[in-house]
Amino acid sequence: MNEVFSADGGLNLALTWLNDALWTYLLIGVLVLCGLYFSWRTKFVQFRYVHEMIRVLGESVPRGSTSQSHKHVSSFQAFAVSVATRVGTGNLAGVATAIALGGPGAVFWMWVIALIGSATAFVESTLAQLFKRHSDDGTFVGGPAYYMLYGMRSRWMSVLFAVLLTLTFGLSYNSIQSNTICDAMHEAFGFDRLVVGVAITFLSLVIAFGGIRRIARVSSVLVPVMALGYFVLALVVVLMNVRLVPHMFKVIIESAFGVGQFAGGAIGATIMMGIKRGLFSNEAGEGSAPNVAAAAHVSHPVKQGLIQALGVFTDTLLVCSCTAFIILISGVYDGSNLNGIVLTQASLCSQIGDWGTTFVAIAILFFAFSSIIGNYYYGEANVRFLTNSKWVLMVYRLLSAGLMVLFGALASLDLVWSIGDLCMALLTMCNLVAILFLGRYAFMLLDDYRSQRRNGTRDPVFSKKKFPEIADALEGWPEG
Repeated sequence: MNEVFSADGGLNLALTWLNDALWTYLLIGVLVLCGLYFSWRTKFVQFRYVHEMIRVLGESVPRGSTSQSHKHVSSFQAFAVSVATRVGTGNLAGVATAIALGGPGAVFWMWVIALIGSATAFVESTLAQLFKRHSDDGTFVGGPAYYMLYGMRSRWMSVLFAVLLTLTFGLSYNSIQSNTICDAMHEAFGFDRLVVGVAITFLSLVIAFGGIRRIARVSSVLVPVMALGYFVLALVVVLMNVRLVPHMFKVIIESAFGVGQFAGGAIGATIMMGIKRGLFSNEAGEGSAPNVAAAAHVSHPVKQGLIQALGVFTDTLLVCSCTAFIILISGVYDGSNLNGIVLTQASLCSQIGDWGTTFVAIAILFFAFSSIIGNYYYGEANVRFLTNSKWVLMVYRLLSAGLMVLFGALASLDLVWSIGDLCMALLTMCNLVAILFLGRYAFMLLDDYRSQRRNGTRDPVFSKKKFPEIADALEGWPEG
């Protein structure tokens, strides 16, 4: 079935112009500067604490911590849900789009934004843990809307962010995930886009109505399996073509800095596409992962900051690189009009045969579907922040897991990405302002965590008496 919503109209042209203006003149510079600032202020926590990230990842809900502990989300489950939204379309289709439009050098800038952006991810998720609240069902809730309200004491900003995140993840991003699944299934099996879209919509609604614990259980099974399988396949492709690896890295570096570029504006497009698709994939600074980071039951806020920083590395340096290597080694991208998931399928097919197209279709089904349910939860958390109305929540569920998933199945690739880029830019700017304002609390928390670890404490504990000036806002933490 042909796409019902075309990308050729005035709407997409207007969105493209607005996106280029926002990203070129504002967001890219702010993202990089924030990442560098947070890296410096945390003494490059993203590099110095990798071992600690892995250690705390294995922690679960402390036994006997509360009578409601069985309802809480563990550190690993919070990590799995956040990675579920990161590891998805951005890794297989987003990377392909970046290379198709920005050249091989876009991969380098994806790496850069991940390396410095992981410090930003640490700060925002630590703040989300600090200002988390108890929900009616015994779980924790939180995220940027909460630290804007209780940390900055800004109601209007928290409402703005909650609305933007709901629009971005709950609605826009789900259409991108659905669009990619349908493209992959049509390319591999010839399935009608509408039929696939209806099937995905049904499954999304079933899981969405199950709540965060069902989402966490599904994600904690799907994410490790699909990520490991894709990583192994990419490694096989690289080993099959090991002689081409030095040349591949040379092409990436040269293209990243405009060497050999034919058009004067090519270097700008390379940087912009790399950072755009890098941010879409790893979400560092976007304000999404903090929503699930706040749901985790941990003894100290820094633990989730470390875990979410690790999630950025997992997403970009591992999974995104897998796709980039497959595409660049194949050479299919050079002189081709292919884009998105179809380019990834064609590249893998050229290396391992026709079954590569089928494998990518199945992989993207798992990757993108887990992202749909994770995106849904991010939106739900912010809808609950705005209102307790069951009817509003019901409408949101039908829109997010229903209508927008189906819309993505019928819309063009360019249109869904243009809408997503605009929502992502507005959401990220709102969050960056907040974490710059509140960042000092994350730095203080990291100092406290380091001090306890140096004193031999294996499991650092936080109490709100350490922050008397905001103690009344720290509902989710004990007195001491």
